[in-house]
Amino acid sequence: MNTLLYEVKDHVARITLNRPDAANALNLEMGRDLMHASIRASEDPAVRAVILTGAGKMFSGGGDLKSFAAQEERLPGHLKEVALYLHAAISRFVRMDAPVIAAVNGSAGGAGMSLCLFADIVLAAESAKFTLAYTRAGLSPDGGSTYFLPRIIGVRRALELALTNRVLSAREAMDWGIVTKVVPDAELQAEAQALAKQLAAGATHALGAAKRLLHHSSSESLETQMELEAQAIADQARTPHAREGIAAFIAKRPPDFR
Repeated sequence: MNTLLYEVKDHVARITLNRPDAANALNLEMGRDLMHASIRASEDPAVRAVILTGAGKMFSGGGDLKSFAAQEERLPGHLKEVALYLHAAISRFVRMDAPVIAAVNGSAGGAGMSLCLFADIVLAAESAKFTLAYTRAGLSPDGGSTYFLPRIIGVRRALELALTNRVLSAREAMDWGIVTKVVPDAELQAEAQALAKQLAAGATHALGAAKRLLHHSSSESLETQMELEAQAIADQARTPHAREGIAAFIAKRPPDFR
């Protein structure tokens, strides 16, 4: 992968956007690499947590407008192809069992902000900033941002971000619910690694089931959602993780989900 760094250690896949000289901007190649990284992580049983972060001083400045401008009349079709890969990656990250942590260093603009919104947990450096920025370039949002933002912060605030391109500080983003926790810049990566290690020691399939149930909940009736819950908990009860978790609770010892 030319635009990403991908490594697995201690059951944690670290995916680093690696175009620091171009503000880690998303181009066609990065979209394709993200898709392949998401498939690789979801298919590797050794991966039980994922960290997504950026190389250098910025998480991601968004879409690579220079590469877009070079397309000229071909741009509409080109953007459909970029979105195809990006959206396939996001779908895979959201649906996989392994929890995904976004460790946001510096600014996350446009598609860079979209890459934060789908994460299960978002850790932001104190210096991080968030802005949708799409309409500033005469474009409309993508990357699942119009799906996740209204669910996280409500339609009214989502409209403000989409129409005005307001820039949120890390603290503001946390107050709005976009960010889970703000940490000092120097501690961001260590904190993300420690959290990922904690999650990787958990009951991975149960974590995945919880993710999927919560994502379904806004589009299902109460009765349908409860039936999905009943099916999911029964499915988990068939697993060694459930047997170990229950036995550990009764024995008053830490569970071993390895």
